[in-house]
Amino acid sequence: MPVLTYLWIIPLLPLLGAAANGIFGGRWPKNVTTAIALSSTTLSFFAALEAVREFFMLSPDQIPYIKTYFTWISAGGFQADFALQVDQLTVVMLLVVTGVGWLIHIYSSGYMHDDPGYRRFFSYLNLFMFFMLILILAANYLLMFVGWEGVGLCSYLLIGFFFLKQSATNAGNKAFWVNRIGDFGFLLGVLLIFKTFGTLNFSTVLSQAASMSADPAGHIGTLTTIALLLFVGAAGKSAQLPLYVWLPDAMEGPTPVSALIHAATMVTAGVYMVVRSHAIFLNAPVAMQLVGIVGCATALFAASIGLVQTDIKKVLAYSTVSQLGYMFLACGVGAFGAGVFHLMTHAFFKGLLFLAAGSVIHAMGGEQDMRKMGGLRKKIPVTFWTMLMGTLAIAGIPGFSGFFSKDEILGEALRVSPVLGWLGVFAAGLTSFYMFRLIFLTFFGSERYDEHHVHVHESPKSMTIPLIVLAILSVCGGWMAVPQFVGGVNHFEHFLAPVLSSGAGAAAEASQPEAAGPTILQALMGAPVIAGLLGLLLAWWFYIQSPETPKKLAASLSAPYKLLLGKYFIDEIYLAAIVRPLVWVSDKVLWHVVDEGVIDGTVNGVATVSRETGDRLRHANTGNIRSYATWIALGVVVFTSLLLWMVD
Repeated sequence: MPVLTYLWIIPLLPLLGAAANGIFGGRWPKNVTTAIALSSTTLSFFAALEAVREFFMLSPDQIPYIKTYFTWISAGGFQADFALQVDQLTVVMLLVVTGVGWLIHIYSSGYMHDDPGYRRFFSYLNLFMFFMLILILAANYLLMFVGWEGVGLCSYLLIGFFFLKQSATNAGNKAFWVNRIGDFGFLLGVLLIFKTFGTLNFSTVLSQAASMSADPAGHIGTLTTIALLLFVGAAGKSAQLPLYVWLPDAMEGPTPVSALIHAATMVTAGVYMVVRSHAIFLNAPVAMQLVGIVGCATALFAASIGLVQTDIKKVLAYSTVSQLGYMFLACGVGAFGAGVFHLMTHAFFKGLLFLAAGSVIHAMGGEQDMRKMGGLRKKIPVTFWTMLMGTLAIAGIPGFSGFFSKDEILGEALRVSPVLGWLGVFAAGLTSFYMFRLIFLTFFGSERYDEHHVHVHESPKSMTIPLIVLAILSVCGGWMAVPQFVGGVNHFEHFLAPVLSSGAGAAAEASQPEAAGPTILQALMGAPVIAGLLGLLLAWWFYIQSPETPKKLAASLSAPYKLLLGKYFIDEIYLAAIVRPLVWVSDKVLWHVVDEGVIDGTVNGVATVSRETGDRLRHANTGNIRSYATWIALGVVVFTSLLLWMVD
């Protein structure tokens, strides 16, 4: 049975797993819950592999492969089909989501084994996989929006998984409301797309957008408005300034959730949506500039906060925000392929880093403060070596996956916009510093924990095997770009070229070899590599060679240190400027004045008048026949007078 014909099987399998565990799982032992959750994602992954194999067998004129199953909505001139599609961009996302998601499910079976909410956790996790696959397989914006909202729902459920903790429920609510702001912009963009193009199908919308004239620089036309609205949605989902505030708090959820949703898949949905809509953005120069500026600012902003965080998961959370900024920087300078390349490598090394952090927390009995760790490398060697691989990758050290993707982004940024490029290079240096700071504080130096209360031990194989696989991908995942350094073709860029090329000559352009990139020597001596090595050496000096220096520096620069430690007090500013005024208006105006005074007052007033009127009329019922006769006579007189008046 050809999987491409039945693409719905790929998302359906996780949905069946979620339904089975969610509805019937309470009657089953834990091993059955595990088997259902893992088998559904395993089968989905292998179905995706088969679909990709069949995709490569298609002829070029059959790409993208679009399969319409039924008409979903038909109203007047509007029609939306339940249609799924596969092209080169879908292939990348499909393998990342199903592959990394499968590994994280395996890891979760060990990490969450003793949690009382085990069945509920896997039901939510499977449901998330279903919605994420709908998002990336959708052939139109409306179906994509269903997946978009679905992953937001699952994010809310999984962030607030430990619902008895007030901080967890607050974090879930925060994620929900901040994402609603972005989703509102995305929905308006979708509505404007339909008004402009008369359809929401990707193939029609993007081909028409590519043939339209670009909005003049500095002018906000229709395409620019659409692009800006779509970017609002992307900024919310992918945690960009100013809507990033939900993601650091999302670390309240279980660590596998952080790895799957907030590192490898969901937060990249915004990047995917922008890349999918690249034909619109290319004709909207104002939006492109804004995407690049916001991406660069977010990368630098979040990296600076990560310098002083002490919670191991919070460091990685701000790192995720920063790396997402690099992806948007790539999109903003037109390097969409480089943005997707970094999306893929980031899924490998950031998924690895979060899972390794979970292994550290597991070994430390739940401790997340790096100041209470130290000297762990010999006690949990698998966790140490795999986390080191992920750190070398995210720092952009040559030979690791992050080197190839980040170097390509910054190289293109330096060419298109030197200011943004150099700021990105500086952020790369900060990234290397805070990541090696994490490594040195956690695994090196003296033991800063009580061995009598903390029995440090390596994680079970269900947790370490996914770490090893992701570590291998973190090393090898960028090697498709190696040939460009010896005058060849970047195979990843070449693979995506048919999707990302716009205009009539797309097929011809895709078939041509790309221009030779920088030489190996130029890449190794480039600014991003130098910045990464400087960050490594500075972290080594601060936390290995001279561990008292950071304390002295924090004391001498107390104001900047407190500013970074307080995360620029953005949450406090939002609380004072937005949340509290809204709460006050809701309480004092909407509740007490509108609800109690106007709505309740009107309803209660009608009831009071009716009651008092009925009470007075009741007294007219005396039982006296003469009284009744008088009222009848009076009624006849009044009624007769009205008739005579109307006749005249």
